[in-house]
Amino acid sequence: MVQAIINIDENTNRILNILKAKYGLKDKSQAIDIMAQQYEKELLEPELRPEYIKKMKKRQKEKTIEIKDFRKHFGLDKKV
Repeated sequence: MVQAIINIDENTNRILNILKAKYGLKDKSQAIDIMAQQYEKELLEPELRPEYIKKMKKRQKEKTIEIKDFRKHFGLDKKV
């Protein structure tokens, strides 16, 4: 276990207290652990949802087109 002294603003402190109450936690360290787990699950490596997998399988079956000049086809040649 790593110990750290951190500075948090008043709003973050309220959020940690809400998490403590919601999950019946003993201290704010446990609340920070919950936040980190939720962050990891939601943002770092979200699992593919079944509806997304279904959508991608459907798109795999779609006809593809050949593009000779990608930049020209999508108008990326123009200088801004």
